[in-house]
Amino acid sequence: MSRSPSSFYRRLIAVTTVLTLCLVMLGAYVRLSDAGLGCPDWPGCYGHLTPTRASDFIARAVEVQGGEHGPVSMGKAWREMVHRYFASGLGLLIIAIAVIGWRQRARLGQSPWLATALVGVVVLQGLFGKWTVTLLLKPAIVTGHLLGGLLTLAMLVWLWERQHAGHARVDAAAARRLRAASLLGFALLAGQIFLGGWTSTNYAALACPDLPTCQGQWLPETNFADAFHLVRELGMTGDGENLPMQALTAIHLSHRIGAVVVALYLGWLAWRVRRVDGLQSLGAALMAVLAAQLVLGLSNVWLSLPLPVAVAHNGGAAVLVALMVMLNYRVGRARRVNPAVVRSIHPARHQA
Repeated sequence: MSRSPSSFYRRLIAVTTVLTLCLVMLGAYVRLSDAGLGCPDWPGCYGHLTPTRASDFIARAVEVQGGEHGPVSMGKAWREMVHRYFASGLGLLIIAIAVIGWRQRARLGQSPWLATALVGVVVLQGLFGKWTVTLLLKPAIVTGHLLGGLLTLAMLVWLWERQHAGHARVDAAAARRLRAASLLGFALLAGQIFLGGWTSTNYAALACPDLPTCQGQWLPETNFADAFHLVRELGMTGDGENLPMQALTAIHLSHRIGAVVVALYLGWLAWRVRRVDGLQSLGAALMAVLAAQLVLGLSNVWLSLPLPVAVAHNGGAAVLVALMVMLNYRVGRARRVNPAVVRSIHPARHQA
């Protein structure tokens, strides 16, 4: 018996979503291991398809920079190119999702425009990937590339939720009470992810090497004007001067304060979600991932940013995005359910 189009489509979206999460973490690994310029051109590596074919160019670059610890090495070149290969394959899968969405739109019973918009986001992601290299890791470009990857993940999760008909019902009254809180939670999380990306792309993660103070002070000297000047080179101010330590401190403190605010809010939201029939498991997952993310963030400071912990912290942020998308989708969907259906599912709640 052949698979239905909806079954195949659902599996394709699920696989692509998981691969996107993996790609977000792979991108974090490339960035945090300083391999972003391992191949300083795009889309190839010194004009070749693989670093092996570009080995002579890489060897000369290593000699010029005085060793393997500079921006170019064979290992860094391979990390960068594997990330590009992975991203290209993912782009093809997303194009396939859009094509199937259009060709099977009648049988799927849904608009294909979300899948089409996803293709546009992926094209923009490709451009950000190019600019990341050709513009020499400008913080605004690298942060935009990170946010684009998470936007891709969020859209895929939303698309997957649309295919999944087996969700437990949530009554409309509970959904109305959660709707605004869920949207605010997603907005706060997005802002915190920007601050985290800005901290990472400016290499400010260790600007405050202690907890709960920063540089031994509760209120260290900061420079917010240069810290959040978006259009500038890596390590430079908008005027072309070296970025001062006070600016890196401001970036780190902003992310740290944001983490406290978001943790408190999402923790409260998860507690509320766990009390709603049909959303208990989602609330529990949100609470668990939030706790893990806090431990990973603290460990980055305590352990001086070990690479596996830093990559896992990026992955935790991506999982939180996925969970918040799922929450907002299910709450929005529940608000559209006919009250008669709800009464048939929970009759005891509606007895006179």
